[in-house]
Amino acid sequence: MKRTVLLVTAIILLAGCSGSNGNSSPSFNDVLTSRRSVRGYDATKSISEAEVRTLLTAVQEAPSWANAQPTKYYVAMSPEKLAAVQDLVGGNKPRIVGAPVLIVSTYERGKSGFFRGEQTNEVGDGWGAYDNGLSNAYLVLTARAMGFDTLIMGMRDAAGLRELFRIPGEETVMAVIALGYRAVEPSQPTHRDLDEIVKFF
Repeated sequence: MKRTVLLVTAIILLAGCSGSNGNSSPSFNDVLTSRRSVRGYDATKSISEAEVRTLLTAVQEAPSWANAQPTKYYVAMSPEKLAAVQDLVGGNKPRIVGAPVLIVSTYERGKSGFFRGEQTNEVGDGWGAYDNGLSNAYLVLTARAMGFDTLIMGMRDAAGLRELFRIPGEETVMAVIALGYRAVEPSQPTHRDLDEIVKFF
């Protein structure tokens, strides 16, 4: 099964098959440069559970501390769950109303950054958040390769989401990720000069 998913992902990324929106899939460089934080979704376009499963299976290839795989995802697709999650993302609600999928991203504490139950270095459970970020990066990039768009939201009601999805207490709620199709073309953000963020020695 895993080999099949990797083959499908490779075909999507490299062979230029038609994406879910009917357009030719972009090159990897195009995936990197065309991915945007989209704040307006086309409510007329849907995404199937099968497509979300393909996406999240590919995301399982993300690296994690000692292959701890601490990241968990809770996927809202029904109208009731979508409406409930929209009410839990604060000021982002009007920006995601048309998104057909909303994904809650969490990580299990005490896994990444630990060896035999002991914290390995001063970062501790911060490694769980780090691994969660890696998984979410795979998610947004694979989503873009499949023709989808995303918005990662840190503004969310963690307690409300925990109750809504029965998220266990040992998991930290990190973000809500909107998944859908852009309704408008987002602008190109500016980036800091490379020498401001990189030091060569």
